[in-house]
Amino acid sequence: MVLVYTGDGKGKTTASLGVTLRAIGRGMKVKYYQFIKSPERTYGEQIALRKLGVEPVQLGVGFTWTKTPEEHRTALFKAWQTVKAELQNKNTDLVVLDELNNALSITRFPIDDVLPLQDVLTAIQERPKNMHLVITGRNAHPSILALADLVSTIDATKHYYTDQNINALKGLEF
Repeated sequence: MVLVYTGDGKGKTTASLGVTLRAIGRGMKVKYYQFIKSPERTYGEQIALRKLGVEPVQLGVGFTWTKTPEEHRTALFKAWQTVKAELQNKNTDLVVLDELNNALSITRFPIDDVLPLQDVLTAIQERPKNMHLVITGRNAHPSILALADLVSTIDATKHYYTDQNINALKGLEF
């Protein structure tokens, strides 16, 4: 199955972690990749997944406005090479591509040569039959949505970031 969690609301990564938790509980081999988050920071989900025997891999360099386009392009290229290889691994039961949608929707600088949409779609379609895939992030591309078996759009009805001007909270956002 291909499960996509998208939308402007909070909870896309959290949904992927719920699926991951169930898969771990059933003895499945899980790989968890994060396209935007940087290995230079520590995240709550990273700590928890390690305790459960899953090594999450942060492949990014942070938010698009914190680094140069070339830093992001280099990270996206390396990320895609890593993930593309994993999507051929017949021994993996579940692959989570957290924030892939965000990466594919970058418009501030060109990315199609380092993270080609058509290459991503082909890799998804040609993955081993036993492999489930979870893709998260805002602005899911229509082609990703078309390949999905499940699409959940998480809307922002109310959020303390914008409604109360409260910054990200430890344990809730990171």
